[in-house]
Amino acid sequence: MTKKIRTIMSGLGSVNGNLLAILEMKAERLKNQYGLEFVVVAAADSSGTAIAEKGLGIGQLRKFKQSGGQLSDLPEGTTAQITETIKTIESDLVLEGSPANLKHGDPGLTVTRAALERGLTVVLANKAPLVLDYAGIQKLVKRHGGQLAFSATVCGPLPVVNIGTRDHVAADITLFKGILNSTSNFVLSEMGSGRSYDAAVAEAQRRGIAEADPTLDVEGWDTASKLVIIANSFLENPASLGDVKVEGITGISQADLGGATAKGKTIKLLATATKTDGKFTLIVHPTILEKTEFLAHCDSWEMGIEIHSDIYGKMFHKNRDRTPGPTAAAMLRDAVNLLR
Repeated sequence: MTKKIRTIMSGLGSVNGNLLAILEMKAERLKNQYGLEFVVVAAADSSGTAIAEKGLGIGQLRKFKQSGGQLSDLPEGTTAQITETIKTIESDLVLEGSPANLKHGDPGLTVTRAALERGLTVVLANKAPLVLDYAGIQKLVKRHGGQLAFSATVCGPLPVVNIGTRDHVAADITLFKGILNSTSNFVLSEMGSGRSYDAAVAEAQRRGIAEADPTLDVEGWDTASKLVIIANSFLENPASLGDVKVEGITGISQADLGGATAKGKTIKLLATATKTDGKFTLIVHPTILEKTEFLAHCDSWEMGIEIHSDIYGKMFHKNRDRTPGPTAAAMLRDAVNLLR
């Protein structure tokens, strides 16, 4: 038996756009192996919302957005807010992939709350709802019986949240360390190879690794946001951005990197959570690492983590994620694991 999953997509940028391609490419496998058929009954971009209770057609929607189309121009297009659509249309799943706004959280925060208040399944790539209101979001899940997964919010396909929550059962985690932002890691690697900071950022933008405004990445706030999610989700340490001491890479010079290299060391933008007297200290800052350390070998756009615990010992994981495709795949992973 194939179960039809009536799906709402909030945001059709790079992540959800890639997810459309994956849903199209893997449609038969999703039916045959997992018994799931995803039917997009509504989708929203910055222009408006397209609504079709029988489905918008995943392939057609993908091609339309790739051609630069705006959803409000479709025959099914409306000026309705996606939050109102969530409240009224019959649906099972909301895929929240709109841009993260760490100041007010919208549209992602309002979308997430509206969906969970209806008891829907929600999968997030957008970090903002969790960073700004982790406890409140979890209360809505319990109160209304919905489901929530967000492994894509931390290092895309690298299942950091899953490793922490699923694979450290009954563990007392004492230390977490990670390179959680590929843009800053790429910039540091390029600077270490001789590029200036400005040239390294420009190259990251040219390759599509960095945003037009890379502030959140290079000043450490994207990394801090991910550390907040980690602290709340599996370190059992309630935290907000205000609890993280943050320093980015804008103060790192080629001379700093060259000096570290000459001593057999390197500099990485590291997120650390160190447990002392039952509470974690959360820090994001450029850190000098010995070349023998695992995280010292996370180069260019790679990301990696190191977790120490009492019963599982030391665990090390990393990934190489150049495009939004693997992050989109992480959203599919979450949805399938919740719904199959």
